[in-house]
Amino acid sequence: MERSFVESVGMQDIIIIKACSLAMEAHNSAAPNFLLDKIHNSSHAIFAFPGSWSTDDWVSRKPFGASKIDQTLFPSLRSVGKGDTAIVNDSFLGQFKIYLSDSNLQQEVRKAMAENKHIVFTGHSSGGPIAILATIWLLEHCKQNQNSQCTTSCVTFGSPLIGDRVFGHALRREHWSHHFIHFVNRYDIVPRVSLAPLSSMEREFPLILCFFNPKSCYHRQEIVGRSQESAGFFGSVMRNAASVTSHAACLSMESTNPLLESVIRFVELSPYTPFGTYIFCTGSGKMVTVINPDAVLQMFFHCLQLSPEEDITDVAYKSLQEHLLYEFTMQGNLERQTVVYLDNLDQIPVTANSVDNDEKRLTNIALDELGLSTRARICLQAAGVLQKQKAQNQAKIESNFSKIEEGLSMLERYRTTCEVLEIGYYDAFKFQRKHDDFNANVKRLELAGMWDEIIEMLWKYNLPDDFEARKQCVELGTKYRRLVEPLDIANYYRHNKNDDTGPYMVKGRPGRYKYTQKWLEYERGTAAGTCSESCFWAEVEELCADGDNKRSFEEVAERVLRLENKLGQWLSRGDIGRDVYLEESTFVKWWTTLPEQHKAGSSIRALVDKEGRNLPSLI
Repeated sequence: MERSFVESVGMQDIIIIKACSLAMEAHNSAAPNFLLDKIHNSSHAIFAFPGSWSTDDWVSRKPFGASKIDQTLFPSLRSVGKGDTAIVNDSFLGQFKIYLSDSNLQQEVRKAMAENKHIVFTGHSSGGPIAILATIWLLEHCKQNQNSQCTTSCVTFGSPLIGDRVFGHALRREHWSHHFIHFVNRYDIVPRVSLAPLSSMEREFPLILCFFNPKSCYHRQEIVGRSQESAGFFGSVMRNAASVTSHAACLSMESTNPLLESVIRFVELSPYTPFGTYIFCTGSGKMVTVINPDAVLQMFFHCLQLSPEEDITDVAYKSLQEHLLYEFTMQGNLERQTVVYLDNLDQIPVTANSVDNDEKRLTNIALDELGLSTRARICLQAAGVLQKQKAQNQAKIESNFSKIEEGLSMLERYRTTCEVLEIGYYDAFKFQRKHDDFNANVKRLELAGMWDEIIEMLWKYNLPDDFEARKQCVELGTKYRRLVEPLDIANYYRHNKNDDTGPYMVKGRPGRYKYTQKWLEYERGTAAGTCSESCFWAEVEELCADGDNKRSFEEVAERVLRLENKLGQWLSRGDIGRDVYLEESTFVKWWTTLPEQHKAGSSIRALVDKEGRNLPSLI
């Protein structure tokens, strides 16, 4: 199906051209302040950030200047279940914080929001990462303040990479990735710079930044004349890009070669990866649009491979020069509107012989103009296959959802049967006196296998990025955790595993419950640990063990009060079953051993007391 370029990127040509013009103006001004343009008779407000030309403003420390993102400023930039925090270039993060500390930026953004403007953040070169962080900051603000009405986009030109795989994963999970559009000229070296460690280009990099600095004391021709430095810089970046992309290609193709892991023990690879929509400009007026981040990474390397007739000195100069030509490129490309969309990567033509229609013919020409060899195209196909495999993994999991629901229904019937017999299903399962208890254990193990498979895929990032945020997954995971984790806890203490391994919550809790708990907490926007109702019995068992070990009430009083308060909250929300108050439950038996003075003033006394218990009718 044909589509316009505007439909693809979600931004009008005139806005892109204006953003590019303003980004280059900010670049050439070399001023420390952003530029703002509220286009006349337009609903857009464009904020353009200038670049910086000090080495420390690009890489503050060896090897890659990477650090964990500030979670107070960007709480969404993490993986949910696994708990990894996104890695970001801390030099760019530090510069953004300087802008944010100046009330002028926040004031102008608030004013644009009040005017219902579509806010566009833009930047050329190292101004690009600042624009990216500003966009995420505004998206975070809108997420936390649901009453805030704002629309925002980010468009960069020749921007270096800024974040790691978790960074991009989080943006895709939040469905924010489409807000980011990155234009890259084929030969521009700057988008590849972050793939090389500072140590590999430490001598040449300051000189290269002088070339880009419009206020440099060096004349550009003087810098270009030092061909040894420019060629050395180009070669260093591309050698490191080769290591990163080769490793990524091996992972995409699921290589089992043990040398793969051995190499990365000795060679530290760049953590940075692409995200968002990338638009590669071929140099002849065509634009190639790519969303798959693994494919973009491969193109970073393969688009800059030298042909036999090319001289490295000439290409090195061209790689610097093209970084400054975006305004000219945008005018020509957007006038022609010749766009190739690499959506179905597994179907791109590997050679001219595989071209069998007009669409593939145009794609083949564009890929030729980007210098993509047969090997490069195979790498792109592998990235597409990996993306499809993730979708297939999700489809396989979703096909098991009905089986999971059936298993949970069986365990719900088991719980109801136990309540009719006036013994909670936790205690019935723990003592294993009936055949139904055995059947429940079999079903528990079956469900554990299904969920462990899901967690394994999430651990390896082998599922679509938004899987953990899908409402169906959160609801099913919560239902599973609340119903089945008490059985795991009962099994753990039934076999006295706490004596050998330690408390369940410290050493024994499986990842399938940790992950699903974090999903719910993330959906609700609550702090870690606030949805721990399924761990209630583990806390009870540890308090029972403390009593058996003759610990005084004063030593555990704080934990007892905390448990009682949480129990009241969980019960009022329906997060926990009322069977915990049955007379024969482990909880009631333990609670009745507490000092009379404490029980008399307890917030749950009326619920526990035999005469005052407010249990629903079981008939």
